[in-house]
Amino acid sequence: FFSIAEEKKKLGNEQYKAKNYQSALKFYSDAISLCPDSSTYYGNRAATYMMMSNYTNALNDARTAVRLDPNFEKAYVRIAKCCVAKGDIIGIEQAIKKIEELDPQSNAVEGEKQTLQQLRQLEQTIQNNYDSKFYRNVVYYLDAAIKLSPACYRYRLLKAECLAFLGRCDEAVDIAISVIKLDSTSADAIYVRGLCFYYTDNLDKGIKHFELALQLDPDHKKAKEMRTKSKTLKDMKEKGNVLFKSGRYREAQTIYTDALKIDELNKEINSKLLYNRALVNSKIGNTRDAIVDCTNVLDINAQYLKALLLRARCHNDIEKYEESVSDYEAALQLQKTPEIKKLLRDAKFALKKSKRKDYYKILGIPRNASDDEIKKAYRKKALVHHPDRHANSSLDERKEQELKFKEVGEAYAILSDPRKKVRYDNDQDIEDQEQPDFDPNQMFRHFFQFSGGPSGASFGFEF
Repeated sequence: FFSIAEEKKKLGNEQYKAKNYQSALKFYSDAISLCPDSSTYYGNRAATYMMMSNYTNALNDARTAVRLDPNFEKAYVRIAKCCVAKGDIIGIEQAIKKIEELDPQSNAVEGEKQTLQQLRQLEQTIQNNYDSKFYRNVVYYLDAAIKLSPACYRYRLLKAECLAFLGRCDEAVDIAISVIKLDSTSADAIYVRGLCFYYTDNLDKGIKHFELALQLDPDHKKAKEMRTKSKTLKDMKEKGNVLFKSGRYREAQTIYTDALKIDELNKEINSKLLYNRALVNSKIGNTRDAIVDCTNVLDINAQYLKALLLRARCHNDIEKYEESVSDYEAALQLQKTPEIKKLLRDAKFALKKSKRKDYYKILGIPRNASDDEIKKAYRKKALVHHPDRHANSSLDERKEQELKFKEVGEAYAILSDPRKKVRYDNDQDIEDQEQPDFDPNQMFRHFFQFSGGPSGASFGFEF
C-alpha cells in the first residue's frame, strides 16, 4: 500500500503545483486512506485545504500531523497560519511556542508573530469600544481584524451584532445566515438572528431565537438578557395599547414612557412608542409634548406618515399655521390622497386667516358688538391714536401711532359696512384679501362731522 500511497501523493503534489486543489485534495485523501499513519499526507492535505480557504479542515489535518509526528515543524507552521485565519490567539501562541522549542532560530512564523500582536491590540481596542457602546468604532476595527482573520466567525458575528445595534439589520442578518449555513449549532449566530428580528419589531420571532440560542448554550449571557428585554418590552407595549384603547390616557402615557427607557437603540419600536405617546399627549391636552414626540419619531423615520399628520394637526391647534402647512405638504409628498389634499387646503386657509388683521381686536370689541358699540370703539381709538395728539412725540412714536390710527380706520371701514362686515365675519374675504380703499384722516373728519366731535377746523386736540 505504501508505494501506491506514495504515487497518490506524487500525483497530489503535481496537481497542487498546478493549483488544481480539488484534484490534489482527492489524491492526498486517497493516500491517507491507504496509509492513515503518515503525517506527511495529512500535512500536504492541510496545505491544500488552506489554499481552498477551508481552515477548519486544514487545522484538523495539521493537528493530526503533529500528533503523528510531534517534531513536524512545518505542520506547526500550518497550525499557526490556520489559527491566524480563524482569529484564535491562544492557538497562534501555542503553535509559535512549539516551533521555537523545535528550532529557536526558526523565522518561519515571523509574519504570524506580527499578526498576533496586531490582533491583540485590535481585540483590546474592540473590547474598549464595545464596552463604551461605540458600535461604529467596533465595526471599523472589526473590519481590520477580519482582514487579518477572514475565517473568524467570532469577529464576523460580533460585527453583525454591532450592525444590528446600529440599525443595519439587513447587513447583520446576511452575516448571521452565512454562519448558520456553515454551522447550524452556532448559538452566537442564532442570537444575532434573533437580534435582527428584535430590532425590526418582530419580538415574537426574536424571543424564539433567543430561546433557541439558550437551548444550544444555556450560559449564553447576551441571549438571556435579550430574551428578558424582549418579553418586558412586548408586555409593556401591549399594556400601553390596552390602556390607550380603554381611554386611560395618563396611565398609558406612564407605560409608554417607561417602555421607551428599556432600549434606546430599538428605533423601530421606539418610534411606535413615541407616536403612541404623542397620541396620548394630544388627547390629554399636552399638545406641545405631542409635537416633540412626533418630531422625535420623524427624526427616526422621516417617512412616518401618521406622525407627520398628527404633528400638523397639533401645530394647527396651537396656531403655528406655517408649520402645519409645511407638515401637510410633506405628508402629501408621501401619500397623495384626497383627505390629505383637503387638510392642506384647510391649513393654508387657516394660515391666510391668521395673517389677516383682527379688526375686532384692533377696536377692542367682541365679535358680536352692535353698530353703536363699533362706533363708540372707533371714536375712542381714533382719538387715542390721532397723529395730532402725538405731534410732539419722537419720530418712531409718531410712525407707530400713525400706523395704529390707519388700522383703526381700516377696522371701522370694514365693520361699519354691512356687506363688508358679513364677508369678513364669514371669512369670505380671505382668498381675495380685499383691502379697504380710504383716507383715514378723511374718514375721521367725516365721522366727527356727522356724529359730533372736537371743534376747530384743524381738528386739533387739547389734552
